[in-house]
Amino acid sequence: MYRKIRALLAVVVSLALIVTSCDNSSNVINRVPKTISSEKVTIKMMHLWPEAGASGQFHIVSKIIDEYEADNPNVTIKQVVFENEQYKAKMKVLSAVNDLPDVGMTWAAGYLQPFVEGKLFTPLDDLLHSKLQDSFVAGTTEAYAVDGRTYALPLEFNIAPVFYNKKIFAQYGLQVPTTYDDFLHVVETLVDHGVKPIALGNKDRWTGSLWYMYMADRIAGTETLANAIKGISSFTDPGLIEAAEHIQNLVDMNAFNKGFNGLSNDQSKAEFMNSKTAMYLVGTWELPNYTTNQGIPQPFRDSIGFFKFPTVDGGKGNIDSWIGGPGVGLFIAENSSVKSEAKRFVEYFVKRWGEESVTGVGVIPATKVNTSKIQLPQLYIDLLNEVNKATNITLFADVQMSSSAAEEHLNQIQALFGKEITPDEFAKTHDAAFKKDN
Repeated sequence: MYRKIRALLAVVVSLALIVTSCDNSSNVINRVPKTISSEKVTIKMMHLWPEAGASGQFHIVSKIIDEYEADNPNVTIKQVVFENEQYKAKMKVLSAVNDLPDVGMTWAAGYLQPFVEGKLFTPLDDLLHSKLQDSFVAGTTEAYAVDGRTYALPLEFNIAPVFYNKKIFAQYGLQVPTTYDDFLHVVETLVDHGVKPIALGNKDRWTGSLWYMYMADRIAGTETLANAIKGISSFTDPGLIEAAEHIQNLVDMNAFNKGFNGLSNDQSKAEFMNSKTAMYLVGTWELPNYTTNQGIPQPFRDSIGFFKFPTVDGGKGNIDSWIGGPGVGLFIAENSSVKSEAKRFVEYFVKRWGEESVTGVGVIPATKVNTSKIQLPQLYIDLLNEVNKATNITLFADVQMSSSAAEEHLNQIQALFGKEITPDEFAKTHDAAFKKDN
C-alpha cells in the first residue's frame, strides 16, 4: 500500500516481542549513568498527562524526572502540564513566537510537519542511531521522520477498540457484536431500556473522527480510506459517503450521549467511567484506567471488556483492520539553550518510560521491553494479541493530514455529527480542503 502504512504493519509483527520472552540481553534497558557537572541547568518539559486525567502517566513522568534529578544534581526539570486540547492550543501559541519548551510532546506525520518546516524541532537521529539504536519496535519511528530525518521519539503505540461495560451488557442480555447489524441491535436495546449506548465527547472532534474512520474502513475498504486521507482520491467515493450516512443514522437513533457535540472527551469519558454509558471508542492510552489505575474501583475495572469495530454487510473492510499507530513522542526545541542536556534527558526518559509504562501504567510502549517475567492484566494481553494479528493499522486521519486539511476535517466531523451538513457536503468540503493544499 503506502510507505507509512507498511511501516505501521511492521509494528504489528514487532510488538510480539512485548509479550514473549526476550533472551537477547541487548533488549534489556539500563539506566543512563549519571554525570557530574557543576553547571546548573533547567530543562522545561511540557506534556499532556495531568494528574487528574492521566494519573498513571503523570506519576511515572514525575518518577522519571525525580530519578534523573537525583542522578544529575545540577539539573532541574520543570514540568508544565496541560490536558490534550489545551496542549494543542498552547503549542500553536508558543510556536508562533518560537518559544517552545526545551522538551515537549508531539504527534506524528501531518501534525509534526509544520513544526519541522518552521525549523522548530531539532533532529534526533544522533540519539536514534547511537544511544537508542535498536531500542524501538520496528515501524514506530518512521511516522516522526520528515525527508529522512527523525524529529521526535515515540513513547507509545495505540489502537482504538470499542471498550464496553460487561455488566451493562449482561443486564440486558447483550452479546459482543461482530457485525454492524449486531451492533445496531445492541444500540436499539440499550435505547429502549433508557441506557445511553455510547460515550462521545465530540467537542474535541477527533473522537468523532474515529467513528467515521472505522465506518469508512468497514464500508469502503482500507485502501479507499487511505487514499482519501492522503488526498490521492476523492471523499465523494460512494462508500465514504455511505459511511457518513451511517454516522447520521446513529445520531438519529440516539446512539450517543445527550449533548455529545458540546462535551469534551474528558466529560464523556467520565460518563463511561461512572457506568452511565455502555460503550466508549478510544485509543489504548486509556488502558490504565481499566487495568492498573488503583484510583479506579476494582469492580469497575473488572467490568470492562473490548470488541473490534464490527464488519458491515457488503462492505470491503476486515474486522482485523484497526485505526491507531504511534502515540505521542518527545521533541526537543531547535532553539533550546540547553539542547545537549535535553538530549541526555530525552534518551533517559525514553528508556525508563519503556521499563515503567508496561506495569506502572499499562500502556503499550514504543520501545522493546522484556516482559517475560512480568504478570500483565488479561485485558492488556488480549489487546496485544489483537495488535499482533492485525491485517492493517491506519494512522489517525487528522494526524496524517496537513494542519489546514486536518482542521477542516475535524470541523466537518463535528458538523456531520451535528447534522449541520449532508454526507455529500461533508465529502465535497474535504476535497476542497485538499485542493487548497495543492
